[in-house]
Amino acid sequence: MDISVYRPGELTAADRAAWTALQSKAHLHGAPELANPFLSPEFALAVGRCRRGVRIAVVREDGEPAAFFPYQRSTVGVGRAVGLGLSDCQGVVHRPGFTWDAQELLRACGLAVWEFDHLAEGQTPFAAHVTGTFPSPVMDLEQGYEAYLGQLRAAGSGKFIRSTFAKERRLGRAVNEVRYVHDERDPGVLRTLMAWKSAQYRRTGRGDRFAHPWIIRLVHQLFHTRSDSFAGQLSVLYADDKPIAAHFGLRSERVLTCWFPAYDPAFSRFSPGLLLHLHMAEEGAADGIAYLDLGRGQKQYKNSLKTREISVSEGWVTRRHPVALGHRARRAPVRALRNTVLARPELFEPADRLLKRMGRIRSGGQVTDTTTKT
Repeated sequence: MDISVYRPGELTAADRAAWTALQSKAHLHGAPELANPFLSPEFALAVGRCRRGVRIAVVREDGEPAAFFPYQRSTVGVGRAVGLGLSDCQGVVHRPGFTWDAQELLRACGLAVWEFDHLAEGQTPFAAHVTGTFPSPVMDLEQGYEAYLGQLRAAGSGKFIRSTFAKERRLGRAVNEVRYVHDERDPGVLRTLMAWKSAQYRRTGRGDRFAHPWIIRLVHQLFHTRSDSFAGQLSVLYADDKPIAAHFGLRSERVLTCWFPAYDPAFSRFSPGLLLHLHMAEEGAADGIAYLDLGRGQKQYKNSLKTREISVSEGWVTRRHPVALGHRARRAPVRALRNTVLARPELFEPADRLLKRMGRIRSGGQVTDTTTKT
């Protein structure tokens, strides 16, 4: 393989165009997972403007780009997927039929280890290094919004659909006007969303992602990034011109990722988060979106909205190197414990209650469980 490694600012316009073209045609070649916006050059470059160590390996065959591998690298050769912990899809974007040697790729990138937690399906050369595979629920819009609702009804969710739309009618009677904006461009509403999300993290005892300035910078950069093939998209449900639910995610030509949803708890009886997702599905289908990726993790609202699942994996690609052994020895027990708790209700439910009690103490208020509603 002819592998060249670039800093984000060194990637040429021609290489970026080739990368985007591979994603645009991925569904035609039976690899729709490669169209995910988290695998786009725009996401990698945005992370590179906010974090050190972002690199992009370009693999060429006969002088033409055949694959792109974005990653982050520490000074000692510890590699991570770009945006690890934030990104919901990771891996190598490649042309049809292309394969690679995982060890050779890491060696060319100067990596002793490469860690991932949302590896896309179809990354066969990394398969031997997967330690766990998990479902990522999807709202399938390939056949349109009405067909999506039909799939929900066929799966026994007719009552859920009726009750959710009934709540929207009740909301409409409680206020003067309810409206939905699919692609809101007001940065003030984005700030409102991040404030809601921070409060939710604190109420439920979770770590507040928006306590990290670099994540705030990243979201703002992505909000202002727009092209025919990629955009940071803010969707908002309004009641009397006041935002009551909002979501910020990333859109490619065919995929909308559900990333940061939140709502005003004062309107929780109307399930504004569910209403927002249904509006996103309706407008997304009209805009050519094939599916909404709800992201890895089992939550009640995802189970209510999903029509199918895709798979993502976690693990480490390692070379024979003491740095790789040390990194995995530190990270593996923490990850294994987390996955065990999440997978077993008898462990997750008391842990969840404890986190919420801690959140209530921290915030000095009542805890509202938003995990099933956002």
